[in-house]
Amino acid sequence: MWLFAGNGLWYLISQTDTLTRVVLGLLLTVSLLCWTIFLAKMIILLLKQRQLKKVEKRIKHITSVQDLLVLATESSGTLPGYYLSKTLVSLKALLVVDKIHAMPTMTQRQWEIFQQHAQQTIDDVIMHEESYLAILSTSAAVSPLLGLFGTVWGLIHAFMSIADKQTADIATIAPGIAQALTTTLAGLLVAIPALVMFNVCQMQLRSIEQRLIIIADKVILTGHQLVAD
Repeated sequence: MWLFAGNGLWYLISQTDTLTRVVLGLLLTVSLLCWTIFLAKMIILLLKQRQLKKVEKRIKHITSVQDLLVLATESSGTLPGYYLSKTLVSLKALLVVDKIHAMPTMTQRQWEIFQQHAQQTIDDVIMHEESYLAILSTSAAVSPLLGLFGTVWGLIHAFMSIADKQTADIATIAPGIAQALTTTLAGLLVAIPALVMFNVCQMQLRSIEQRLIIIADKVILTGHQLVAD
């Protein structure tokens, strides 16, 4: 608290030039943006994790395509419900009616196409969930460089001050160097949390992808029952 109320960090910031304040303002904006994206993503991803866990437990007892239809209907409005609906629509488009037994069926080639579509749907879902995460990774990479830019700019001013006063004692150079290093500190305070946020979100996405693969395997296994011998 002393840093901001006394002659500490807040005082240093108040003494900086316009460009340094712009750099600090950009870093503050980036930090707020990262935290907003992270908190929103975590709420959404944790909710979808819960939805997937629920469907994953139920799908273990599925034995027919009709059961899958019922589960997809009951899970409407959720991520697993969306996935089941997309894959079942694809399955329906590939089915043909066996004229002898009057039963829907599909060829081996059609079943392979269905498998590919099931996997592609997972890729599409994960790609959609990864939206805005690039901002976190970019912020983690760019923030230290932005802080370093402010540091170099501040050091230039510190050396210019030495030249003007014709002295290099500690009282002359310390304030300028301290102001310059403030941007480095700010850059690290933005980059480190952003990198952690990105990795946490990536872990959640990998978990969601794995659960979708488990559901997809069960759907594909159920759909294989319709393949003509």
